[in-house]
Amino acid sequence: MHILSIFRIIGILVMCFSATMLIPAFVALIYGDGGGKAFMQAFLASFLFGTLLWWGCHQHKQELRSREGFLIVVIFWVLLSFLGVLPFLLFDKLDMNFANATFESFSALTTTGATVMSGLDNLPKSILFYRQFLQWLGGMGLIVLVVAVIPVLGIGGNQLYRIESSGPLKDQKNLPRIAEVAKLLWILYCVLTLIFILAYWAAGMSLFDAISHSFSTISNGGMSTHDANLGYFKDPVIYFLAAFFMLISGCNFGLHIMALARFKYRSFWKTYWQDPEFRFFCLVQGCFILIMSLGLYFSYQDMSLLDAFAQGSVQLSSMSMTSGYTLFDMNELPPFLGTLLVLAALLGGCAGSTSGGLKMIRVLVIWLQFKRELKCLVHPNLVIPIKLGDRLLSIQVIERIWAFLIVFFLTYWLCVFAAILCGMGAFDAIGAVFATISNTGPGLGIVSSSFANVPDNAKYVFSFAMVAGRLEVFSLLILFSPAFWRT
Repeated sequence: MHILSIFRIIGILVMCFSATMLIPAFVALIYGDGGGKAFMQAFLASFLFGTLLWWGCHQHKQELRSREGFLIVVIFWVLLSFLGVLPFLLFDKLDMNFANATFESFSALTTTGATVMSGLDNLPKSILFYRQFLQWLGGMGLIVLVVAVIPVLGIGGNQLYRIESSGPLKDQKNLPRIAEVAKLLWILYCVLTLIFILAYWAAGMSLFDAISHSFSTISNGGMSTHDANLGYFKDPVIYFLAAFFMLISGCNFGLHIMALARFKYRSFWKTYWQDPEFRFFCLVQGCFILIMSLGLYFSYQDMSLLDAFAQGSVQLSSMSMTSGYTLFDMNELPPFLGTLLVLAALLGGCAGSTSGGLKMIRVLVIWLQFKRELKCLVHPNLVIPIKLGDRLLSIQVIERIWAFLIVFFLTYWLCVFAAILCGMGAFDAIGAVFATISNTGPGLGIVSSSFANVPDNAKYVFSFAMVAGRLEVFSLLILFSPAFWRT
């Protein structure tokens, strides 16, 4: 294994990340909230650390293999999250301990959206912006951003992009060159962010809130600049916009790029509708939103049908896309609606999106296999292949999906037991681990609105769960395999 090459690449990535500290420092200068010093100190510390890693190994430029790619992605995400802790610790007005700062950083960068912070309405603008900006960076994945400039840095980025991308079909690339894919992804990501900002601003948000919430919407992170979250705005138009934007971000970004590439050939909508995952996604989300809206309308007598549809759309979309925006306390909703939200969060959005959960492509394949097994019970000798559209799925893809489910739920229960050992109640641990490993944010029990009352040791467990969910478990757990380290 090329350890020195790995350190060199991580050093470059850390230096790139350190530059992002300058943006909230500029925000602190605009608002004069005294945060500039903390962000500049964090920038210098991160940049110096990255420089030391790079300089000691700058002559080692071996091409990446699969094992190096896995190791770089995991080390970088964990290291990045720990470096993201620095502004929280250095900011005098926050007075956060290391456990809380670690949880907040991991939550933002993995776009989980859970928080230990309160009194958001009175916090300095720069630290609020920093939380939102971390989500924006983590949404698409900083690895993909750096892969876009990989040819300039002289680093082979193919393995990094493949490991960072989500979904069981991630080896099948839509475009021939990884650098081109990464650039197109980030161009689209930035353009959509700008559209979201303008739409929120036109709907009545302040410019600061519009920028902040566009960051957490497109990343499906769900952190807000207000304690009341989206409920602060009390505007059906903003609710509908947020729901629509979250669903857009929950679709496969590769599919967005393909559709835009075919726009001039008048096959824009056809590109979407020909994709079986997108059709399944629309069907499931449409049914969930309808059930949620009607459930709210009949459960709350003082709620109009328009308000029920607006609030139901944004709350369901938020949970289903694992965004984390909240209008309701999960513990106070009718049990049926609370269970529906948990199911929606478990399923998640599309592969190749900024959402978490199991991903719709996996759920669709499991559904197709379920139907096939029912037919085989009636006709035992019948051979029925599983197809997604015109694509015949190989047995290896199906086996990967089932293996992912087994490992996902095994990791889930191991984290639950670890949280219980840290002093949490069983029900609270179950709800908290689900909220973190699915990158959803809000959960059941004491974490329905905040993780502030969680024991500090448990916050480290949840940070591990968030990274495991963000990297889809296997990319993280493979490092614990003895075979991975054998030469």
